[in-house]
Amino acid sequence: MIASSDRQTALEFKRCAAALAPIRQFRVFGSRARGDATSGSDLDVFLVVDHIDADLRRRISEVAWEVGFENDVVLSTFVITVEQLEQGPLGVSPIVRQIEKEGIQL
Repeated sequence: MIASSDRQTALEFKRCAAALAPIRQFRVFGSRARGDATSGSDLDVFLVVDHIDADLRRRISEVAWEVGFENDVVLSTFVITVEQLEQGPLGVSPIVRQIEKEGIQL
């Protein structure tokens, strides 16, 4: 499964992102969550927040870059709102279903 260093990086990012907006759901997914990542693999993170706008999306991306830089990994974020998850087409998309099924909730 997920390496302890990846878990710590994800938790650090979660803490920083939570200072920007309440995080309703936070999951690590992809190769690092499965444990089959290579040294060049990114750390995929799924966040569900109450509301998102361009400024918050930019700030979350900046925090992801900063935390990733400090930990020598690229963090890739997939951010959606509770409404998008529960009422929009993203909630039934194959990628979100896969993340909810196989992603590691932190």
